[in-house]
Amino acid sequence: MRLYEEFMNNLYPLTFTPVLKEYIWGGRNFETRLGRIIPSDMDVVAECWEIAGHKDGTSTINNGTYAGQLLTAVHAELGLDLIGTRSTWAQERDKFPLLIKLLDANRELSVQVHPQDDYALAHEGNELGKTEMWVIVHAEPDAKIILGVKDGTTKAAFRQAIADGNLEQYLHFLPVKTGDHVCVPAGSMHAILDGIMIAEIQQNSNTTYRVYDWNRVGKDGQPRPLHVDKAMDVINFDQVEPSICAADVISDEAGVRRELLCSNRYFTVERVTMTAGATFTGVCDGSTFEIWGTLIGDVTVSGNGNDVPLPSIQFSLLPAAMGAFSVTAVQTSTLLRAYVAE
Repeated sequence: MRLYEEFMNNLYPLTFTPVLKEYIWGGRNFETRLGRIIPSDMDVVAECWEIAGHKDGTSTINNGTYAGQLLTAVHAELGLDLIGTRSTWAQERDKFPLLIKLLDANRELSVQVHPQDDYALAHEGNELGKTEMWVIVHAEPDAKIILGVKDGTTKAAFRQAIADGNLEQYLHFLPVKTGDHVCVPAGSMHAILDGIMIAEIQQNSNTTYRVYDWNRVGKDGQPRPLHVDKAMDVINFDQVEPSICAADVISDEAGVRRELLCSNRYFTVERVTMTAGATFTGVCDGSTFEIWGTLIGDVTVSGNGNDVPLPSIQFSLLPAAMGAFSVTAVQTSTLLRAYVAE
């Protein structure tokens, strides 16, 4: 019992060094807007994988006892004590449940779709599907995204437009502004367009079917490959001209306002707004991990006697079996909170 208690007392809020991804649509806004250092050998950075345990990129813990270890290694050691009993579906495949990213869309991303779990497992090995959600960290004036299709779109006309290189007529464009959030279930036709930075919470998957790439070429001068057949298998053509999601207030008391943004079997995401000095308290009781990310402001996340500063824009992972925790706002702050609710 003593050894187990000592083990449990060693669980604490984890922070990470992210994995950087260089794609043609990226920019340098992580440097100019967030003050992060971009390595000299990278022209642009498109994505920062803030909390990641995937074969295509794994973030490194940078604080406490586990400093210097990969998230995948710590997950292998802690198992459900890290991710919680509500994520046994992920544990069965040795996967951390979620992947947390920042994206800098300096140019428009390709029009794309992600598969559902059953399709991904049948066609992509051990890879899962990808349901995701976005929070707009910054949007230039007149910024837009693509989500869903226009009314009257048919599969046959859509496929022909891909071949003809004029798919725009069937895509549903939505204006967005800083602070908006967008729920993107697997099967959603979507694209993040230029002038947008987002925080993305998603299933731990890197499966993307590229449908349309604006007739451009990659760094090698060749068109990037499309995945039209697989995309047509999984696109939800019933997702017709959706609107921006609304937030539902959960509670608003003692300087802590909680709003529900998205909820599904893979994750629930809240926006938590805190006045300076306010404290949120909770318990990681073994059922789910929690991820907290500061969008605006500065907070301290505390657990098992460890006080971890979490300035803007940084994320922390709270192990599922850590026990009681608190989040205290150093100044007025806006945060994202993600966990598994089912």
